[in-house]
Amino acid sequence: MKRIQIIPPIAKVIPKKLEIHGDERIDNYYWLNDKNNPEVIDYLNAENEYFNLKTAHTDQFQKLLFKEMKSRIKEDDESVPYKKNRFFYTTRFEKGKQYPIYSRKKGGLTSEEEILFDVNVMAKDFSYYKLTGVSVSPNNNLVAFAVDTVSRRQYTIQFKNIETGELFPEKIKNTTGGATWANDNSTIFYTRKDETTLRSDKVFRHILGTNPIEDVEVFNEDDDTFNCYVYKTKTEKYIVIGSYSTVSNEYRLVEADNPFNEFKIFQPRERDLEYSLAHYNGHFYILTNKDGASNFKLMKTDENKTLKENWNDLIPHRDDVLLEDLIIFKDFAVLEERINGLVKIRIIRWDDSEDFYLPFDEETYTAGVHYNPEFNSTKLRYSYISMTTPGSVIEYDINSKKNEILKVQKVLGGKFKKTNYKSERLWATANDGTKIPISLVYHINTKLTKNTPLLLYGYGSYGHTIDASFSSSRLSLLDRGFVYAIAHVRGSEYLGRKWYETGKLFHKKNTFTDFVNCAQFLIKQKYTSAKHLYAYGGSAGGLLMGVIINTNPNLFNGVIASVPFVDVVTTMLDESIPLTTGEYDEWGNPNQKDYYHYIKSYSPYDNVKEQKHPHLFVSTGLHDSQVQYFEPAKWVAKLRVNKQDKNILIMYTDMETGHGGASGRFDSLKEVARDYSFLLDLEGKAIV
Repeated sequence: MKRIQIIPPIAKVIPKKLEIHGDERIDNYYWLNDKNNPEVIDYLNAENEYFNLKTAHTDQFQKLLFKEMKSRIKEDDESVPYKKNRFFYTTRFEKGKQYPIYSRKKGGLTSEEEILFDVNVMAKDFSYYKLTGVSVSPNNNLVAFAVDTVSRRQYTIQFKNIETGELFPEKIKNTTGGATWANDNSTIFYTRKDETTLRSDKVFRHILGTNPIEDVEVFNEDDDTFNCYVYKTKTEKYIVIGSYSTVSNEYRLVEADNPFNEFKIFQPRERDLEYSLAHYNGHFYILTNKDGASNFKLMKTDENKTLKENWNDLIPHRDDVLLEDLIIFKDFAVLEERINGLVKIRIIRWDDSEDFYLPFDEETYTAGVHYNPEFNSTKLRYSYISMTTPGSVIEYDINSKKNEILKVQKVLGGKFKKTNYKSERLWATANDGTKIPISLVYHINTKLTKNTPLLLYGYGSYGHTIDASFSSSRLSLLDRGFVYAIAHVRGSEYLGRKWYETGKLFHKKNTFTDFVNCAQFLIKQKYTSAKHLYAYGGSAGGLLMGVIINTNPNLFNGVIASVPFVDVVTTMLDESIPLTTGEYDEWGNPNQKDYYHYIKSYSPYDNVKEQKHPHLFVSTGLHDSQVQYFEPAKWVAKLRVNKQDKNILIMYTDMETGHGGASGRFDSLKEVARDYSFLLDLEGKAIV
């Protein structure tokens, strides 16, 4: 039988001249920016049809993977109950259902359950449904919540009377989703977004039961490089408006008992001054980089003397310790400190009688303070997870010094044993001699040779650290002989603030070369070879994927780029696009000539050339608010006419979702199964 050739779609060429700084670029696919153009939708649908045809032979295998992944999940699962203001709150799932149920019990865990929201019922008429911002009033009778049915992170806030189930008539549209109650149980503060850029730029005060048109604007963030938000201190004394950019912070306060008073500035913004606040016993505790404390230090000031000249050092800056977070309790404070890439949890009593770290002994792991809303508690909840250890929620009693494991992630199916897997932390050497950490995991029966398939994950932007953690879905790769590795490249804060600073702006290329050096190291150490090495990254990690297939096309057999940020120059020159102006301090402002040429030198879309590329699978969402769908669409169109090989090039656009993918827990597993089937098929392991 003659095999039918599947012809990929070819986007039409409409040259558009883009010129700045005397430099001219021609964008042949700029027309794809207009999703209101029916031809754009036709093209995306054609790409989806091509994707379906090219992957049709893995349909049954994808179903097998999905069933396998789903079988490991405890479907009737629930969160660890937490206590707040006399009620115990839980989020739980019921078997077979996609969405959570929010409930509470008064007084104790044996009390009658009170359903706040059954999201399965609320979502039944929507292809995408996200509920967020659940916030109960101080008197426990009312609850605010927010909904997004488009996946563009523009939430509509509503209010519900918990006792009667009645919904209040007002709907506050185009918000970030959060609602902060004043102590009078009727005044709420929330943040709205700019309709075009989606920048959170205004804070409003709403009175329950009134028309949102009458809401009072209490703050307008007019600097378009800043975003703003609003919250209440854990002591519940202050409502706080925070403004932040990549390199600066500013806060305003009003007492929660007097929500109609004017907000007062804590410390005016200064470029390169970052700080955050925690309130306790008449003082504010401040995590800050003041005085050149690049890894941050802890300072203290009287709540009535908030300017920086009144701040006093409590815990000084340390070159080898990144101070990441501070959590306040009545009798003690908890610090999250990152030392040599690993988080340590430090407990300090206010009376200085104790200062110690909780012990962790695995080679690579992730730990962090869990949700602890009760200010008066003498117990600390924290989480622990590693690449071989399912996640746990643990409660530490500061008085008895005893740990109680409240919950361990269950991996069903009877096949998983922690001892069947091995995790390691390796150190590759970068071009400039810097040591780059790699966390990896594999099944103990997997032989490490040049024929071993290995998936290398990378991100490396915004100071966001991807820690080593467990995934029950990932077992489907490990059990089929894959090694899974994370390259902790510069651009994150894995090894401190300097690790971030040397991976952004004019140092951004370190992110890319670090990843390549990690790949080369793994090959040299015979964990894999170029014929069996794969790379994965999403969003800013998708930028990383775009760079490496341009610069090192022969180093990888296959690449997955999810919602990839690949048209960096054009996007960063367009101030109407969400996130652009707030990210000049991350990437640089290409309106300035030196930044323009530096960004252009690595921007994946601008550097596509006629050459061979690895197998490539690109995914995006039509409603993506973070990386617009047209970036990957244009990139794939340009790659397709420049590729000098017969390798796979496929793109899938989810026409219903945005940056985060599917909203249902099972639908998201189908996306993982789709990604894994691409890799396993290339390895000849997509066998039903």
